[in-house]
Amino acid sequence: MSTYKPNDANFLSFKPVFDYFSVWVYNITLLIARLTMQVKLISYTPNPEKHIEYCARICYDSNDKVSKTDTGKFLAGLLKSGHLSVFEHASASFYIEGVSRALTHQLVRHRLASYSQRSQRYVSETDFEYTIPPEIECNPDAKIEFERAVESIKQSYQKLRELGAKKEDARFLLPNAVHSTITMTANFREWLAVLDLRVSKHAQWEICGMAVLIWKELYKIAPSVFDITAFEKSRDFEYKKQIFDTEIS
Repeated sequence: MSTYKPNDANFLSFKPVFDYFSVWVYNITLLIARLTMQVKLISYTPNPEKHIEYCARICYDSNDKVSKTDTGKFLAGLLKSGHLSVFEHASASFYIEGVSRALTHQLVRHRLASYSQRSQRYVSETDFEYTIPPEIECNPDAKIEFERAVESIKQSYQKLRELGAKKEDARFLLPNAVHSTITMTANFREWLAVLDLRVSKHAQWEICGMAVLIWKELYKIAPSVFDITAFEKSRDFEYKKQIFDTEIS
């Protein structure tokens, strides 16, 4: 299981310039929001790198020559040459908790993966928890308005349930900020694609933080696959390199 550790490389720049105190509050609240996440690797292909090498060598009729010590070098060559289909033979599943529905709506757009998510149709959200974006958290007036709106929705949800509304109907009130739990399974090729898109200065802060935690776990089980060299052609390689050097390796 991974939890977020603070590092300036992971803090997005504070675009609305107010004062140094606001910037400090922004960074602290960003950290707190990410600390609510729980990212846990729950299963993966045994000996994934050896498994990928074996499957890849089928292509060259050399599966009887699986490396004892050079698997990493072999896989690096596959990545460099763009022979990525063989990385689909290994997969990993993650349990993700304490993230917003806004995040999971983005996450499920990665179509080559399987998901199971906590249902708002069958599970009561009477006392739901929620995420406040850091830029709102550090703006006192905006935070008051945000919390007022969310608490009003919570009370209305409870009232609807008391009036006999089904959970599947009362859920229409719920905001994107509501926390959710989701499990996600994907093959390694898809995980590489997810990390390329989401560990990015162009990604929203919440899903970027989650992706960093996932990368950290994947690197532990398959360092040759999820090494920084796999992202050398990424449009924001330098950003990823900074994350990798401080948080992953």
